[in-house]
Amino acid sequence: MRVAVNEAGLRIGEDHPNAKLTDHEVELIRSLHESGMGYQAIADKFDINKSAVAKICRYERRAQYVADYKIVRGAV
Repeated sequence: MRVAVNEAGLRIGEDHPNAKLTDHEVELIRSLHESGMGYQAIADKFDINKSAVAKICRYERRAQYVADYKIVRGAV
């Protein structure tokens, strides 16, 4: 399995073991907010916390860029 990693070689985005949202969902959250939808409405739509939505929209969370990919054996 190929996973995205940051410059330190750590998994990021939807490839991180604790990720609750896909990369597509994160981009959708940002675009919904840019089109005028409020944090609470987005949070209700994705069943996540309002503060998580705010951090995603302010690029405080899920803001790293893929530096490379690595192969992980035995991953699901």
